[in-house]
Amino acid sequence: MNAKLREEVVTRLLRDFDFKTNNKDFFQQGRCPTCGKKELYTSATSPWVLRCGRLNKCGDEFHIKDLYPELFESWSDRYKPTPQNKNASADAYLRDGRGFDISKIKNWYTQGSYYCPERKIGTATVKFQLPNGASWERFIDKPQRFGKMKANFVGTFKGYWWQPPSGIPTDTKEIWLTEGIFDAISLIQSGITAVSLMTCNNYPAASLDELKRAYFEKNRPLPCLVFALDDGKAGESFTRKFVNYARKSGFTANAAQPPKGKVKLDWNELFQRERLSDKHITEYLYLGSLLIAKSATEKAKLIHKKTQQKEFPFRFENRLYWFKIDFDRYVRAMSNMGFDTEDSYGEANDEVIEDALKESSSVVELAACYPEALYYQAHEVTDESWYYFRVSFPHDNEAIKNTFSGGQLSSASEFKKRLMSVAPGAVFTGSSGQLDKIMKQQLYDIKRVQGIDFVGYSKEHGMYILGDLAVKDGVTKRLNDEDFFEFGKLNIKTLNKSVALNVNPDLKELNSEWEENLYTAFKENGIISLAFWVGSLYAEQIRVIDKTYPFLELIGEPGSGKSTLIEFMWRLCGRPEEEGFDPVKSTAAARARRLSQVANLPVVLIEGDRGDAKDMKQRSFDWDELKTAYNGRSPRSRGVKNAGNETYEPPFRGTIIISQNAEVQASQAVLERIIHIKTDRKGHNAETRQAARELERMPIEQVSGFILKCAMAEKQVMKLYQQKMPIYEAELANNDDLKTHRIIKNHAQIMAMVDCLSLVTNFTQSQLDNAKQTLIELAIQRQLAISADHPMVQQFWDVFDYLEEKFERPVVNHSKDEGLIAVNLNHMEEEAGEFRQKLPPLPELKKHLKSCKSRKFVDIKTVRSAVNEHFNKGVQPGCLRKPSSVKCWVFEKEF
Repeated sequence: MNAKLREEVVTRLLRDFDFKTNNKDFFQQGRCPTCGKKELYTSATSPWVLRCGRLNKCGDEFHIKDLYPELFESWSDRYKPTPQNKNASADAYLRDGRGFDISKIKNWYTQGSYYCPERKIGTATVKFQLPNGASWERFIDKPQRFGKMKANFVGTFKGYWWQPPSGIPTDTKEIWLTEGIFDAISLIQSGITAVSLMTCNNYPAASLDELKRAYFEKNRPLPCLVFALDDGKAGESFTRKFVNYARKSGFTANAAQPPKGKVKLDWNELFQRERLSDKHITEYLYLGSLLIAKSATEKAKLIHKKTQQKEFPFRFENRLYWFKIDFDRYVRAMSNMGFDTEDSYGEANDEVIEDALKESSSVVELAACYPEALYYQAHEVTDESWYYFRVSFPHDNEAIKNTFSGGQLSSASEFKKRLMSVAPGAVFTGSSGQLDKIMKQQLYDIKRVQGIDFVGYSKEHGMYILGDLAVKDGVTKRLNDEDFFEFGKLNIKTLNKSVALNVNPDLKELNSEWEENLYTAFKENGIISLAFWVGSLYAEQIRVIDKTYPFLELIGEPGSGKSTLIEFMWRLCGRPEEEGFDPVKSTAAARARRLSQVANLPVVLIEGDRGDAKDMKQRSFDWDELKTAYNGRSPRSRGVKNAGNETYEPPFRGTIIISQNAEVQASQAVLERIIHIKTDRKGHNAETRQAARELERMPIEQVSGFILKCAMAEKQVMKLYQQKMPIYEAELANNDDLKTHRIIKNHAQIMAMVDCLSLVTNFTQSQLDNAKQTLIELAIQRQLAISADHPMVQQFWDVFDYLEEKFERPVVNHSKDEGLIAVNLNHMEEEAGEFRQKLPPLPELKKHLKSCKSRKFVDIKTVRSAVNEHFNKGVQPGCLRKPSSVKCWVFEKEF
């Protein structure tokens, strides 16, 4: 290991793992990240790989490149070329990044450079010459910036392989054929002759012809070809094909396969972990022989010969088989041929053993498919867990992936039912005992994947999960073949299937024409709505800083564009044909689930203003349910189905948008949380209608990348937000028309997000400034709105004033105190009905009367009635009189 690199690595190792350094050869007693025990050790001179000493209970290992990837990214920055060594960066990459002895390959490569005109970024490269004048270069400076493209080919090499410049000696008896050049060099430096095919589908017919001629000229037998392609569906498929091609053309051909495990390793990674010894190579050749076995029986016998198991399950051509040997029959067969059982794999030759096995063994098909356990996934909070399986078929239909519970894997009958329900035509005919052995084999030390039950941003992991894309620290990754995301040691997926996002990962297809159309159609309201929506994409991060994020209310007459605006915003997030859900039509449980399904995405409530619904279930919705969502707290709690007393209270991770025709009628606490935008049809003309139609027509492929662009700009946006928000908060606080801190804070947050739009859009500065000025006006309007009484209360006092002013005597005010008003609500309802005045429903009115601002509420108490006293004065003796005292709502008179 390079001295400079070793110094940096050792500093980190001692800091992070608490190694003991009293042994000059090894660092010992470090804490293992997997099991937590102080059994971790590594070489003190070349600490490339850390290993846990608990071989039976853990035995995990960690490569330095996985632990500290930042040390292995920008090679040309860390090791700059000099006039004396123009290959300094490439040397360092191959030495420290790939683990090679570069003195043995000094003239095999050069240092090059590559520039991507589309991304406008460049990188140093390690460049190798290929046949036919072609070349291949590997990017070595933060290659993740180039997406899937980690290397560049120039020219064509089809039919040829890469081989060391020194060539292949004609006395070589075995040649390994790998995919990558670094794989081939890894084998070469392990004492194996190797070449690179460059891609798994490149059969080297031309190079093999040249090899034949060279060997025939020397009159030597052709070498054995060992196809050692990477693990995976493509590599395995082409390995089988290429072995057949080579055998037909006169070569002896075998295969080798890297071991399967929780972490997929190629030949270079095995080389760096010191796992290319003779013992390891023998194992990889055995795995290759299983891959190219011609029949199920042949494969079963290979496994039996290796493991000596009497019975076991195995896979062949995507079918599940069971091998069993009758040992007594086997002993008799060997005895009849003159061999003792103890000598069966000693003195007996393969032909004798083959005959004995044929006599005593059986291979039975258990299923015309192959169910394979991929990983274990769990929801820790609810104590729910599943095993995620892939069911592959021997026919051309795609493999099916689905979950099995622990109970379904414990019984053959339950497993059969579940298999038939998730995989059409799949029938399991094995016994429970056979199933137990299959599961014991597949589930031991199975990979574990963390599950989250929402879509969007996971604060705990610092990453966005957007459909089949994930973004973490500006790096984008696709869902892998096993339906989860891999970020180093982090394996994660979303368990939510209700919210589907279809995001285009190619930002080159993002069409910014929508910005001009949005402004034309909606002016400042469009920019403010967009700023709120973009802020929603960072709601979790914003709440960490400010604790809260406001609600947005879009109201207006039908046809004013509310639905068009919201539906387009959803298209920017890859969710077509979506507007929102109606809370009035939902149960409390359904609303709570909708609020918990997303993180850093809005929850849009539409048509929630139908307060006169007759159905009690519909009338059960109250805007006050949303108060806790403002702070990101749980909207609802439910018990966890177990023997304990745990509850499940998922926090609210998104934001709230309300879209309806009428204003929200709620408590002051709710109204203070709202940024209110009113739309109307004023100013609508042919130009605005055309712009709105253009927004509706834009293909989702041209706009859905916007959410990805925002996710990748997370750090820049949050940095600018933190700079701007305190400035606008102070500006609004100095406005004499604004007195409520919550209103000031809410509007300052969105003003800051308007500035952040400059990082992800192309709106002009004047357009953004106009939007911020509009937000100040909206803040003042909201202040005035919360200072006024609730519309029901206003209606109540209008009726009260009408009745009191109609006569010179008291009509509904029972108070004798000139400074107070005392109203019996039922009596007032009678009087209002007599004079055809409509009061709000009393149950709803009572919710708001106590918060009356124009006439301060005092108490509900019994008072001596001025109304009844006036009535009783005119009652003749012996006639029915009204009670002198009445229970009333008492208020102070306004002045």
